[in-house]
Amino acid sequence: MNSNQRWRDRCATFRPAAEPIDPRRFGVELLDGDREPRAFVERHHYSGSFPAARVRVGLFRARAWVTPELVGVAVFGVPQSEAVLPKWTGYGNDGAVELSRFVLLDDVEGNGETWFLARAFRLLRAARPELRAVLAFSDPVARRAADGRLVTPGHVGTIYQAFNGRHVGRANPATKYQAPNGRDVVKRTLDKVATGERGWRYSRDALLGAGAPAQLQGEEDAAYVARVRGAFLRYRHPGNLAYVWPLAAGVALPREGRAYPKADALVRAA
Repeated sequence: MNSNQRWRDRCATFRPAAEPIDPRRFGVELLDGDREPRAFVERHHYSGSFPAARVRVGLFRARAWVTPELVGVAVFGVPQSEAVLPKWTGYGNDGAVELSRFVLLDDVEGNGETWFLARAFRLLRAARPELRAVLAFSDPVARRAADGRLVTPGHVGTIYQAFNGRHVGRANPATKYQAPNGRDVVKRTLDKVATGERGWRYSRDALLGAGAPAQLQGEEDAAYVARVRGAFLRYRHPGNLAYVWPLAAGVALPREGRAYPKADALVRAA
């Protein structure tokens, strides 16, 4: 573990893991509302999206004579499926959260991740004392856009391992569709367009923004989605790697820890 991943404008870089930050220059605070963390995450995180958040924490760096700069965000949120938290932590939404986004800018020193994460967990415990566990996933699949640009290099959860997360297994494999911009397209997005249910216009715009072909005049919605699927890269995702932390002494977790996955667990979508 000799380097830690960083982001700026959705582009990945790496810092030496042993590079120390100066704690006197940094502060960690709860963020009020979604506006500030959403703008930061959507600009810098490789996903370009903001999750359903319950607790938001910011890493700030002091600047002479001006307002401290937001240089990192941790978002503790709610998974898309209610079954996720009980499966991995043994607790539902009232007792656990997912570390849905964790992103630091590329000029934050190497050990800033663990330093920030420890203090984010401390604020989470204080803000939500009823919570018993935190779940996080790492995506080991590297993805490139149609132009060859690396969108995400894939990761095995190096920072989670450094922060003593319990590796508890891998999510189920799934067939996914990758758009020309290198992002995965959620099946739910395709289904909304195909069936014309509420939110289908937003979903269609999202497809177009990802590089999907335009819908032809008179083309049925279901036929259009079938054509979009054919234009996207279809691949088999092996499943994200899952990590869990108890938030208090004596918290029982349902799954035993496994050996940490190494770099050879990384794969490519194509």
